[in-house]
Amino acid sequence: MNESNMSVRKIFSLVFIRKATEVLLGLKKRGFGKGKWNGFGGKVEAGETILQGAIRELHEECGLSAIDLKKIGILEFEFEGDETLLEVHVFETYQYHGELIESEEMQPKWYNLKDVPFKQMWPDDEYWFPYMLRGELFRGYFLYRGQDLILTHNIKIMEELPVNRIPY
Repeated sequence: MNESNMSVRKIFSLVFIRKATEVLLGLKKRGFGKGKWNGFGGKVEAGETILQGAIRELHEECGLSAIDLKKIGILEFEFEGDETLLEVHVFETYQYHGELIESEEMQPKWYNLKDVPFKQMWPDDEYWFPYMLRGELFRGYFLYRGQDLILTHNIKIMEELPVNRIPY
């Protein structure tokens, strides 16, 4: 990947609410990724830290408020023919409060870790989810053709991840 050729980098958050043997996923009801199960998150707004964006998006999409979000990964995505690089900061927490709701964008559902619906998720999830489930920090890169074919990828375990920053 030659980042100097990239014209646009967009910063996103992705949050997973966890229990000992379950993970909360949301079925995307509209827009990019419609019909796929995923964590909760979205574009970090101007003037917002990545952590603030993660907390806001989680609440907007499923009604929960996160406590003690821990950054566990950074994923970069490119889509063939698109100059935009998506930089996704992945968080998890076992501490949350609020009432779980279905929003206009997401239909939440708890999944047992043995029953994660990988065939109805982004294909990259099967590659990096095991790192998350083992509690390892990770950094990954995926190049897609369309939304279903990964052309190339790499993932590495990290000792630490960069601190949150205001993206703009």
